[in-house]
Amino acid sequence: MAASSSSFLVPYASPPSSALLRRFFRPSLLSSKILHRLPRVLNSSSRTEVSVEKSEADKLVDKIDFGELCNEFECTSSPQVESTARQLARDILEIRESNRAFACYAVSVKYKDSVRSFTGREKYKRPMWITTGLESPTVTIQEMVMLSTSVLRIRWTVKGKPKSILAAVSGDLVIKVKSEFTLNQISGQVIEHEESWDSSSSSPIAQAYFWTSRRLFAASESAKDLADATKDITATFTTRKEDTEIYRDPTDPTKYFQRDDSFERDVYQVALFLAIVYFVVQFLRNTL
Repeated sequence: MAASSSSFLVPYASPPSSALLRRFFRPSLLSSKILHRLPRVLNSSSRTEVSVEKSEADKLVDKIDFGELCNEFECTSSPQVESTARQLARDILEIRESNRAFACYAVSVKYKDSVRSFTGREKYKRPMWITTGLESPTVTIQEMVMLSTSVLRIRWTVKGKPKSILAAVSGDLVIKVKSEFTLNQISGQVIEHEESWDSSSSSPIAQAYFWTSRRLFAASESAKDLADATKDITATFTTRKEDTEIYRDPTDPTKYFQRDDSFERDVYQVALFLAIVYFVVQFLRNTL
């Protein structure tokens, strides 16, 4: 039994030497550096705190109560309204002109103040009176509030020196502005924009400069509106086919005839005349 059991014994092997272990399991220089630096990186990352400072516009919007957007039965507004409110506040604070967010405005948005009114988003791309009439203007926002789920009111103040020889005696021009934006409750876009301007905090000379320059600026913009409207009407006429175009007679392919467009031409001429009269009246009303 002893002889048969000896065949199942595992041959004895001597343990590996310490030199052999060091040869195969010796850490490399690179791994030792990694292991040496890893705790330091982890410790430093654990002590690092990332803090994102909110802009002034975001702080103002965070205080706004946008009302109940949805109830159990329907939604009366959308998160796009809040997004538009934040963007409008940024545009006002930074006095943005050509780089303002035009997507916030509907294509046919209507604007109105005491001396100027227009329709169309493209007109927002023009220069503002604030930058053309004031030297280094600054803006502060006093209030942002939702009057309803679709009407946003922003009260803000602009301050700067008039770009005039009167600046030395007039002092700073301080204008308090109340802007009301009517927003589309689904898309969040501005469909109506109305502003009122109050310069009573300024000196009489500064107030006189403000209203004079504002009316001149409005008259200049009305002239641009007239030029654009005339250009659009002219483009409409030039893109139409010539009155002398020849048409084939459908009853006889060998015959041709010329259509008389005199009546249609007269209608367009009358419309052009009325459009010019309308814009001239608007121009005179803003200047007088």
